[in-house]
Amino acid sequence: MTQSQIEIQVVAALVAAACAIPGVFLVLRRSALISDAISHTVLLGIVIGFMLLGDIENPLLIVFAAGAGVLTVTLSELLLKTRRVREDAAIGLVFPALFSIAVIIITQNFGSIHIDVDAVLLGELAFAPFNRVDIIGSSLPRGVVVMGIILIANLIAVAVFYKELKLATFDAGLAAALGFSPALIHYGLMTSVSVTAVGAFDHVGSILVIALMIAPPAAAYLLTDRLARMIAYSALIGIAAAISGYWIARALNVNISGAMATMTGIFFVAALMFAPERGLIAQVIRRKRRGERFAVEMLLVHLRRHEGTSDEETENTLGHLTDELNWSPRYAHQTVKRAQRNGYVQLVSDALRLTDQGRTMASTLLAVR
Repeated sequence: MTQSQIEIQVVAALVAAACAIPGVFLVLRRSALISDAISHTVLLGIVIGFMLLGDIENPLLIVFAAGAGVLTVTLSELLLKTRRVREDAAIGLVFPALFSIAVIIITQNFGSIHIDVDAVLLGELAFAPFNRVDIIGSSLPRGVVVMGIILIANLIAVAVFYKELKLATFDAGLAAALGFSPALIHYGLMTSVSVTAVGAFDHVGSILVIALMIAPPAAAYLLTDRLARMIAYSALIGIAAAISGYWIARALNVNISGAMATMTGIFFVAALMFAPERGLIAQVIRRKRRGERFAVEMLLVHLRRHEGTSDEETENTLGHLTDELNWSPRYAHQTVKRAQRNGYVQLVSDALRLTDQGRTMASTLLAVR
């Protein structure tokens, strides 16, 4: 593995981890669409900053771009407060307008500059090793330095304001009652999202920023109920998607950011299918087991009701279950087998008899019903 390959993967991993941290809170707040908006509208801040500063490498561009992200949130909330549109519609109205203004400015004034629509959408991680800065006598990719600083800043912010973020995310009313300002916490989070999007923007493009901010946290949400674990899982899933996406892009000779974004979707689908509690397969298994348990309970209630009556010999037989409970012979046989394994019934020839344990369970079920 060459040094350039390692550096590309390091930049991608830092982007993934930095995006995952604020992305967790966006997913929990059901504000995932705002990441899409901010990742596009920061372009307007970059363009305006470049027009005023005249230097695309000026670090103050981050301030302009972050300001554009905050402006997006502010305008969306102003529209929301009119009560004429819903939150998703407000965001959908604001960010296309701001993004289109940025694109128009670029095409009209900066056609010869390396800022272009393709770079905005897809980025190009392959160039990351060539854009270098000198730090304490060492030459490092600019992406490593910028995204490393942003990742550390996000980690510090979450560590310092963890309780406030957690409380405002899950119960804004209680946060306000305890003296916290949910609005201030919200705008602080949106500023973090904006700065992270800006830092990642130049390297991976807006599409991958959106994918890394939403897909890994959404996958982590399916895997755990604990916030700290969700943040850790989200970062790990994002890093895994970034690294695997890089090697897939090399193998298929496709855009690196596009392959990484695809891998975030694949990891999410894997979590959606196989998550232990919330996965689709787990839900199917739970429904199946619930149905099997209910069938056994129906069997016990049926046997208990007819136990000791004149028609017990007719009703409490394996053959009669298909008529009485409308079960197929195969399903009736399987249900009786499950009841036997649990020690609830005994099968003597074709006759079904409750055990003491089965009789107690049946009596309990009848009392509840």
